[in-house]
Amino acid sequence: MKFKERNIQIAMIIMTLVMIILRFLLNEKGRTNPDSIRYMRFAHIFPTIDNTTTPLGYPLSIKFFTFLGPDEFWSSKIVGIAAFLSILFFTWKKKFFFKESVVLCALFSFLSIYSYTMSEALILPFVMLFLYTGLLIIEGKLEKGKAIFYLSLSLIALYNIRYSSLFIMAGTGLFGLIFIRRKYSKVFIISGLIGGVFVVLYKFLFIDYFNENYVNEFLEIGLHPTSKLLTELFQGLCTTFNPFIHIANPGGGIINYAIYGIGFLNIILICWLFIRYQLSETEFFFIFISILGILCSYFIQYFYSVNPIDYRLMAPFSFPVWLVYFRKLFMIFDRKVYIIGFLSLISGMLFTWLSKGNYLENRKEMQQFLQSEKLDKVPLKFYLETTEDLDKIQVAELISTVNPNITLSFQPKDTLRRTTLTRYKVLQKIKIDKNKYQ
Repeated sequence: MKFKERNIQIAMIIMTLVMIILRFLLNEKGRTNPDSIRYMRFAHIFPTIDNTTTPLGYPLSIKFFTFLGPDEFWSSKIVGIAAFLSILFFTWKKKFFFKESVVLCALFSFLSIYSYTMSEALILPFVMLFLYTGLLIIEGKLEKGKAIFYLSLSLIALYNIRYSSLFIMAGTGLFGLIFIRRKYSKVFIISGLIGGVFVVLYKFLFIDYFNENYVNEFLEIGLHPTSKLLTELFQGLCTTFNPFIHIANPGGGIINYAIYGIGFLNIILICWLFIRYQLSETEFFFIFISILGILCSYFIQYFYSVNPIDYRLMAPFSFPVWLVYFRKLFMIFDRKVYIIGFLSLISGMLFTWLSKGNYLENRKEMQQFLQSEKLDKVPLKFYLETTEDLDKIQVAELISTVNPNITLSFQPKDTLRRTTLTRYKVLQKIKIDKNKYQ
């Protein structure tokens, strides 16, 4: 029986790895977005610091792999695959949610994250380390100064990858306060405070040094009405917790009712399982951190400009929920739970094939164009009229996978320069293979 289960796990891991690779190869721009441009440029020009919009962790991980030969784009994909494999190796080695992690990583939403040139891929292994450290502390296997050191270190590591880890710091401290009478409470409180002190020092010593107006530029009260934010919260959570498809049709339509419906029913099932089968102290800690992270991600939208809540932004906070959820399912259904992973892989294959582009062909076309114009190794600008020009910015995203030293410009006068490209200038000379499900 155990041998059969091991074969199921190996098959699922191999299929997930193949799907991660296909996910960015069968995409017209290699699974990148406007933030990917900044990450790859940051890695390319480091040690020069040209922005503080993102912490150093993810760009530096990309930079590390460039020393081994690949360019910034391929290095970002190595980071994603390494993140996926490190989670499985760690959980297997520590006997910590291993089979749950195998199914979790096979979900279409998470393999999409590992294939993306985005920092969520890197943060997930560190979320796992944080959760494991919390478990050791709660179970009394890690105590006093050593516990504070490792928990504080994990919080600081998380913050150096994504700023939203501030919510995990807050949750850690608050968890300690709620369970103030427990032996381990001081560890969580002190570690949360140490993390908070690091955030303050990071703000004054790093962010303000390179961009003293950063906070003022991003803070803006009353950005969106509550009615809009609540709708986006519902839709975002329903796609986040849909095990089969995490992307709704932006044009609307009846298919969205199915996508949101499956996600909503799964959320109800999650809640029922957590009530029906009592959570252990460790499981409660996982869920507490997740719920607080989701709530903070919602409320911060009232005064901080961020993208609408979706599966990608929620990944660090949904990750612990999925782990506990799958543990409960394994407790009830045993090996039948692997069916969820295989069904998610199948839906991912279908979606990826239907929406396929050809990144390698597009990259070849773009490389030839930039080389012919002698623009492949020089700093570039890409002109856009507004940040909402999503169709136009896709060309810039593709360019950044070949020449990452590119910035977006909104100044019309820049178009007079030879090193400033526009969508029209590029598509006048090359043809990009685009998928039909934008």
